[in-house]
Amino acid sequence: MKFEQIGADGSTGMRSRAIAEEVPVAIECNGLGYAVLMASPGDLLDLGYGFALTERLIDRADDMLDAEVHAVEHGMLLRLTLSPRVADRLSDRIRHRTADSSCGLCGIESLEQALRPLPARQRRWAGEDHAVFVALEALEAAQPLGAATHAVHAAAACAADGTIRRVREDVGRHNAFDKLIGGMLREGMGWDDGFALLTSRCSYELVEKAVLSDCPMLATISAPTALALARAGEAGLALRVLARPDSLLRPVA
Repeated sequence: MKFEQIGADGSTGMRSRAIAEEVPVAIECNGLGYAVLMASPGDLLDLGYGFALTERLIDRADDMLDAEVHAVEHGMLLRLTLSPRVADRLSDRIRHRTADSSCGLCGIESLEQALRPLPARQRRWAGEDHAVFVALEALEAAQPLGAATHAVHAAAACAADGTIRRVREDVGRHNAFDKLIGGMLREGMGWDDGFALLTSRCSYELVEKAVLSDCPMLATISAPTALALARAGEAGLALRVLARPDSLLRPVA
């Protein structure tokens, strides 16, 4: 797209820039409307698998019987078919989502759902912090969409030594992580004592996604929230935050 560039000195000129796409993605599970996300239109099957896992609708890849992406008039439709083994979870989650617009006890129930207990991690991070710096150095070259637009987040699966194994990009930080988690799930790829590196702040939602995907350690380039720190502590998830080329922060009790 073309823009008029205006300088601080009053100079003007024309400039072309690549623009990131952002479209509504409607997620339908077993024929029921579940959510609408604003997302980048690539890797949507990965998004479906990762979203279903981190929403606790599925536990493993074979809980997803089918996943289809359809272009519709105003965006994209992501149609998921969950196995009978987990189908009851869907109706329960939709009931709580519907209650979000209610009041009284329904509201209290929704708050409890928002902060459901996280599974305690059995495997603890045993890697070296130097690996985060190795991954940071390589991350920019692994973000083609980010390099072109400077308007998207990236989520990277990194080996224990910092080698970047997989990257997914999206206009939303949550979507990028779900795409990464879903892509790994579809490939049967584990974290293998590695870690996740995200180009975002460390929010409690991202902590929960890391825990639910069995990630040993989550590193982010921006700061954490207090709730993210608390939730990570409860679940035993290692965090490295404000990761920069020359330093990072490791939360201590």
